[in-house]
Amino acid sequence: MNTKTLIYILKRILLAIVTVWIVITVTFFVMHAVPGGPFMSEKAITAEAQAALEAKYGLDKPLGEQYFTYLKDIVTKFDFGPSLKQRGRDVVTVIADGMKTSAKLGLIAAGIALVVGVVLGAVAALRRNKFIDKVIMVLTTAFVSMPSFIMGSLLLYVFAILFNLLPANGSTTEGLILPVITLSLSPMAYITRLVRSSMLDVLGQDYIRTAKAKGVPGYKIIFGHALKNSLIPVITYFGPMLAYIVTGSLVVEQIFAVPGIGRAFVTSITARDYPMIMGTTIILAALIVIMNLVSDILYKVVDPRINFD
Repeated sequence: MNTKTLIYILKRILLAIVTVWIVITVTFFVMHAVPGGPFMSEKAITAEAQAALEAKYGLDKPLGEQYFTYLKDIVTKFDFGPSLKQRGRDVVTVIADGMKTSAKLGLIAAGIALVVGVVLGAVAALRRNKFIDKVIMVLTTAFVSMPSFIMGSLLLYVFAILFNLLPANGSTTEGLILPVITLSLSPMAYITRLVRSSMLDVLGQDYIRTAKAKGVPGYKIIFGHALKNSLIPVITYFGPMLAYIVTGSLVVEQIFAVPGIGRAFVTSITARDYPMIMGTTIILAALIVIMNLVSDILYKVVDPRINFD
């Protein structure tokens, strides 16, 4: 690893840390600026009881003191505090439990989107303007345009209600099939269009024509040159896509009753569970930042021609 690469990586890591700090700061102060409080929904709560609860969770201290205490706990102990509604449970524990399902859901959906998207994109490029290319383009346009909650509701109605082929509840293994399909369709369509466009550009390059003139077998040209170089933009997209699939599963998990981090996040919003809202937001934002960082570094590994000046 040369000096320029090392400096670039260190700069990106520093920028990632600053970005996460900004997210923590903005989230903290926005949550405390919202009218009302986490204990307003308690039935028949007296002023004395509310004051006692606020003192117990440190909400009676000055806002600046709360902020620095919260920041210190995150940095030194990775502690987001206790959940105000799920009594006896820490935010980190709740998030970790939800992430077990959400991460599995996201990884499977991302893997399917990547494999199917690359295959369909290559087929569309190699059969440009043919019938199969037009079909693929129409379908991918539809999948990219349709929001995930609409697609999820449609799949739920058709496969779970109308034909009763799959369970509607995402708490079982079979119940994860529909959420996985819902989450994978839009990124799969985007990857398909990305690979098609990139591969058509690569197929028109001089080195491809030179390889054909030298009599290099067609499959070597496709897999050894065209497809390999066409995947560079996909690598740039895949890292953030993986993070966005996990973070974007909030609504999908709610539709299919998946016991993941999305369901916990939505519940915490309605319950005004400040530590849970802040902890989830920070973790999901950090995930996106980290995946962007990894994607940028992998881009250099895959394409050595890129320099980090």
